[in-house]
Amino acid sequence: MRFFSALFHSAGSVFCLALMAGMLLTACSQGPAEDSENSASAGKSRKVIIIPGEDEPLAPELIQRGEVLISYSDCYDCHRKESEGKGPSFSDIARRYPRNPVYIDLLARKVISGGFGTWGYPIMSAHPKLPKEDAQAMVAYVLSFDKR
Repeated sequence: MRFFSALFHSAGSVFCLALMAGMLLTACSQGPAEDSENSASAGKSRKVIIIPGEDEPLAPELIQRGEVLISYSDCYDCHRKESEGKGPSFSDIARRYPRNPVYIDLLARKVISGGFGTWGYPIMSAHPKLPKEDAQAMVAYVLSFDKR
C-alpha cells in the first residue's frame, strides 16, 4: 500500500506540474484580441487568437534564407501557406504572433522541440537536429506573411 501511495504521490506531482505547465503555455499563447475570419481552407472556420505586440522589420536576407530552408524541410507535410493542413496555415501563424525577436526565438524553439495544444489537437513533431539559427530564419519567413 505504501508503494502505491508513494507512486501516486510522485506521479500526482508530475501530473500536476505537467498540467500547470500546459495551462501556462496555453494562457501565454492566447491574447485578448481575436480574429474570427474564415480560414482559406474549404470553408473551415478557425478562430485565430492574436497576441498583441509591435511588429519589427525583418531583414530580407533572413526571410529569403527561411523560405529556402522551409522548401527543403518537411514543413509542407503539415502546413500550407494560406490554408489549413494538418496544422495551421503560415498566414494564420503570422496573424497570431508579432514579428519580433522574442516570438521568433519562442517559435524557433517550438519548431526544434515540437509541440501541441496551441492550435488544437495536431502534434508538431520535433526537429532536434535543426540548428537554432535555421529555425529562426524559417520562423522569420513564416512571420513575414501578410497579416490580413
